[in-house]
Amino acid sequence: MDHRGRIDASQLDLKEKVISINRVAKVVKGGRNFRFSVLVVVGDENGHVGIGMAKAVEIPDAIRKAIQDAKKNLIKVPLNGTTVPHEMIGRYGAGTVLVKPASEGTGIIAGGPVRAVMELAGVKDIRTKSLGSNNPRNVVNATIEALKSLKSPEEVAKIRGKSVEEILG
Repeated sequence: MDHRGRIDASQLDLKEKVISINRVAKVVKGGRNFRFSVLVVVGDENGHVGIGMAKAVEIPDAIRKAIQDAKKNLIKVPLNGTTVPHEMIGRYGAGTVLVKPASEGTGIIAGGPVRAVMELAGVKDIRTKSLGSNNPRNVVNATIEALKSLKSPEEVAKIRGKSVEEILG
């Protein structure tokens, strides 16, 4: 995971959203075996968000498994009021997501998969643009990468050995 260790999911009030349900087939001797592959985002709408994927024969089982998986992959998103501290580009596979802070009242300007992640991360005002792939998995992973690499003003100040006031100018 990342350097801050695991986030305990049991202490958070998590909501979940199913982003994509895909029917996948394995071709065997007697025909095709169908399973459902599900992509889920969980978050507490307060700076914690995670994604999970799972497959199962039945959709509800797949969703349940994906939610468990998502809870294991929670990340902390540094929020600056209702938006993010700075601009960031996240890349995963061919999916590239540009995340830009926006002033209060802007709302979430984002496409489907990115919107779900932002809502559950608790970001209220943000502008995003999905570039490259529009495969929901890569887009969601790219979004998570972008959020993961965001740094709060405090972190930047610590790294550069300056005060927060100096950073924010």
